[in-house]
Amino acid sequence: MLVLLPLLLFAALAALFYGRLFSGDPSRLPSALIGRAAPPLDLPPLAGLDAGGQPVPGLTSAELKGRVTVLNVFASWCVPCRDEHPVLVELSKLAGDFRLVGLNYKDDAENARRFLGRFGNPYAAVGVDTSGRTAIDWGVYGVPETFVIGKDGRIAYKYIGPLDAEGAATRLLPEVQKAMQAPAENAAPAAAPSN
Repeated sequence: MLVLLPLLLFAALAALFYGRLFSGDPSRLPSALIGRAAPPLDLPPLAGLDAGGQPVPGLTSAELKGRVTVLNVFASWCVPCRDEHPVLVELSKLAGDFRLVGLNYKDDAENARRFLGRFGNPYAAVGVDTSGRTAIDWGVYGVPETFVIGKDGRIAYKYIGPLDAEGAATRLLPEVQKAMQAPAENAAPAAAPSN
C-alpha cells in the first residue's frame, strides 16, 4: 500500500490540474489595471501607413482623455488577430462616440502595413511597440487583447483573446456604452483622514 501512495497522489494531482486547465473562460482573466489610470503611451506611428492620403498618427497618453477609446493590441504574425480583424473593421463603423486605436506589438513595420492594407485599417491611430515594453506596462498576456479606456483616462474593461461577433456584442460594446455614460472626470473628492 505504501508503494501505491505516491502513484495515487500523482494521479489525484494530475486530475486536479487537468480539471482546472479546462475550467473557466480565459477571456475573463482579472486585470489589476481596471479602474486605474491607463499606463503612459508615447508610441511612434506605423511608418508609411496612411488613411485618405493623411498619415495615421501614433499613440500618446493625451489622446486617451476626453472620449472613450478602444485600444486593440495586434500583430501581423498573430493568427487570432486575423480571425478578429473583420470584427474590428465592423466595430470601426460604429466608432462615432468612441475611438478605435491599435497598438502594434513586436511587429515588422512592412508586415504590419501589408496586414492592414490587405484586411483593412479600422484604427484611427496605430502606435508601434517594437520592444514590447508598453504592452508589459499595460499587463498584456498575449495578442490580441482589447481595452476600453474611459473619458477620464482610466481602464474600464479588458477583453482577452480574439474578438468575435458575439463577444463584441455581448461583452465589449456594453462596456463601451457604460464608459460613454460615465462622467469624464472622477469628481468625487478623496475622503479626509479621521483622527
